[in-house]
Amino acid sequence: MACSSSASRIVISSSSCSFVKQVHNSCPAQSSFMQFKLTYPRSLTHQSFNLHATTHCISSVPKRSFTCTSQSNNPIPSTNEPSKVQELYVYEINELDRGSPAYLRLSKKCFINSLGDLVPFSNKLYSGDLQKRVGITAGICILIQHKPMKGDRYEAVYSFYFGDYGHISVQGSYLTYKDTCLAVTGGSGIFEGVSGQVKLKQLVFPFKLFYTFYLKGIEDLPGELMGKPVRPSPFVHPSPMAKACKPGATVANFTD
Repeated sequence: MACSSSASRIVISSSSCSFVKQVHNSCPAQSSFMQFKLTYPRSLTHQSFNLHATTHCISSVPKRSFTCTSQSNNPIPSTNEPSKVQELYVYEINELDRGSPAYLRLSKKCFINSLGDLVPFSNKLYSGDLQKRVGITAGICILIQHKPMKGDRYEAVYSFYFGDYGHISVQGSYLTYKDTCLAVTGGSGIFEGVSGQVKLKQLVFPFKLFYTFYLKGIEDLPGELMGKPVRPSPFVHPSPMAKACKPGATVANFTD
């Protein structure tokens, strides 16, 4: 109701109806009253009612506006879009100076590799171009299957440590007689949030392996880790500077 009278008078009878309305242009702040007088047939008594009512000025209500924006103008990015894949190459080399690997025959079979045997290990890690010592590997393999005259199948869980850059963790099958792929399960430092996989190439079991990582979900890797890899072969060796851990031939605070 717009600004209306503060008082109204209505007279109603059984035979006729008359309406008298007094209008006031102002809207008082206090409550107003409306009086109704009802006239009934003679058989009924006359009654009067006072009705308390409160009126409001609609014009005093502040106006509001709103804007509706279609979601089609701001689409939510798809989580199915492929992310950038970066390739990282490293060599793992056992230089027989870390007491690795250790073979724990939990199967109690002294001369036959059997299910349940454990092999903890830790070897040195070099960049793909063999010019920098970057860290170590550290982990454990559980023997799953021994194939006579062929080799062993292990379930491996281990990490690659890159000094101040952080580490990458992997898990999956390790076969002594063929190349395999393992899942990248996470990382730390610049590798935080990483996913992907790594291809393991056996060069000389168990002393020399070459890895190709396919990494997703991280920022661009630093240049010193991205050198052109030396072609894998059983005869590759790290540079003398890297092997001796000379200044400029290691990553910062390389893991040892």
